[in-house]
Amino acid sequence: MALLAWAALAGSALSVAGQKDDPPKAPAKFEEPPANYDKKRADVARGKLETVEYDSKSVGVKRKATVYTPPGYARDKTYPVLYLLHGIGGDENEWRRGGAPDVILDNLIADKKAVPMIVVMPNGRASKDVTAKDGFGKQGSAFAAFEKDLIEDLIPFVEKTYPAKADRTARALAGLSMGGGQSLNFGLGNLGTFAWVGGFSSAPNTKRPDDLIKDHADAAKKLKLLYVACGDKDGLFRISEGVHKMLDEKKVPHVYRVIPGGGHDFKVWKSDLYTFAQLVFREAGPAARPETPKQEQKAPDKPADEGQPAATNVGTSGYPRVHTDSRVTFRLKAPDATKVQVFTNYGLGAGGPWDMKKGDGGVWTLTSPPILPGLHYYELIVDGARVNDPGSDSFFGTGKPTSAIEVPEKGVDFYHAKDVPHGEVRSRWYASKVTGQTRHILVYTPPGYDADRDTRYPVLYLQHGGGEDETGWVRQGKVNFILDNLIAAKKAVPMIVVMEKGYATRAGAAAEPKGKGFNFGAFEDVVIKDLIPMIDATYRTSAAREHRAIAGLSMGGAQSMQIGLTHLDAFSAVAAFSGAGKVDPKTAYGGVFADAAAFDKKVSLLYLHSGTTGLDAGIHKGAKALSEALEQAGSKNVVFRDLVGQGHEWQTWRYAFHDFAPRLFRPKK
Repeated sequence: MALLAWAALAGSALSVAGQKDDPPKAPAKFEEPPANYDKKRADVARGKLETVEYDSKSVGVKRKATVYTPPGYARDKTYPVLYLLHGIGGDENEWRRGGAPDVILDNLIADKKAVPMIVVMPNGRASKDVTAKDGFGKQGSAFAAFEKDLIEDLIPFVEKTYPAKADRTARALAGLSMGGGQSLNFGLGNLGTFAWVGGFSSAPNTKRPDDLIKDHADAAKKLKLLYVACGDKDGLFRISEGVHKMLDEKKVPHVYRVIPGGGHDFKVWKSDLYTFAQLVFREAGPAARPETPKQEQKAPDKPADEGQPAATNVGTSGYPRVHTDSRVTFRLKAPDATKVQVFTNYGLGAGGPWDMKKGDGGVWTLTSPPILPGLHYYELIVDGARVNDPGSDSFFGTGKPTSAIEVPEKGVDFYHAKDVPHGEVRSRWYASKVTGQTRHILVYTPPGYDADRDTRYPVLYLQHGGGEDETGWVRQGKVNFILDNLIAAKKAVPMIVVMEKGYATRAGAAAEPKGKGFNFGAFEDVVIKDLIPMIDATYRTSAAREHRAIAGLSMGGAQSMQIGLTHLDAFSAVAAFSGAGKVDPKTAYGGVFADAAAFDKKVSLLYLHSGTTGLDAGIHKGAKALSEALEQAGSKNVVFRDLVGQGHEWQTWRYAFHDFAPRLFRPKK
């Protein structure tokens, strides 16, 4: 049986109880996961987290689940599936909020310690109206009812939507606290559906030990893994201990793990996921055992590979070079300089500025630590003067043209130029009565725009962030390639995208006082009074509010919220990427949110997105709070998404647009 192969995980860290002639065994001390096992590493490919909705016939409503797909995910492969459940106070987002499941899995898969798998994190309350705020008495029945929703609705949806292996030996069920109880109850009660079961700190909803398994001999045959774990300082320890004693008495093989000093928290549950993920979907034998974690080593001064010139290099410039582990080597020839550094404060990396070393011929070099994937601004500091890198292209991104480097993300190409029909990005000047100036815009027209003179298109007005301009979404964001690829895959409606410079001063007015921010009011008038009329008169647009949307990132997200939500006669969809601040849902934007039903009639989509680190940490809280308040008030047209571990940067906004665009201009169902 496969369980025998895992007894040696981390030496004697686990005990496998219940073998026929074994006396009862206390669990051995379990070796802690290695340092930073739950921290994002720049040297590994990343999977993807997304929120999906499925029709639940058993509940009678659409329900949500968060789904992790592994690095290198492809539709022509098939994957086993782990259904991972939350606790009583959580929902489909609890694991991603506190458990870093994507990061843990990414790291394990990169180290070949876990099988690539799909992980489905549903809402474990099968009810139309029960939430985490209700008392346990009301929640209990909803958690129990989830068994039917899981078996009859969620699993069929997953196996129809994803390339999942539709076999009991490729399905695992595990969870924490309340979800741990559900996993033991439902998993052991449906061994025709699940072969791998795990209960982490299982709560009192767990059935009485004698009621968990009807046929112990049959369970011993069918189970490939039964994992029971809890911290010894957890007030619910007795639950797991009781299950273990029953399993031991009935000779049902299982892994029993006790975490010394462990409480009822994510420190324990993350460790359980790290362990459980290495055990599931494995066959017996030495190859199934996870490798002993390697000691963390200091990065060598020189990379193991020569690297490749960055895609953002000028012409045939050989430097900067990006290495396979996402480190970057910078080089500058400056024989008369006495000190050269790489300025990192725009988001390139931590611990900067980084000092470069002078070598033969006055050539200065530096190999950086691993850098997160995406496009990052930077400069060189030569004897105290900040200058652009002559080897890199420059982008208008910090209030001026600034060097930037593209660090590729392994297995991710949705923003690459592919062999598909391409739209065009057109440069246009127009007269603004509001500013008394001639203004410049970029306009994306979809593939086939010129060939078909009869078709009219919806329009998205798309804004950049502070310090950037109308070129940002094309040059830094690759929005044209993202749309080309989505349209070619029939995932997005062909649309026109208008990109304006988000700064404006009224005609005859003095320049903005320094430090007072941007004049959103003037720009608002530019959009409503100048830009929209000109676009509708110049391009083949569907000139109705139902076919018009506005979105933006950072500063542009705040502008989109202000302009879009106060001009619903002009726009039907609004989005803010890292741009939704803390607002009062009752009074914000003229009280547009106050009546949820009226809001849904006017707004087909309010889309909020952010990263979770750095500057985006606070933005994330505000956006999430707003979305939850609107959903609790009854709004059904609000979508909140995030990119866990990513910050206030272009990779976050590329992902945001890629998720947002397919939702636009869809007919109502």
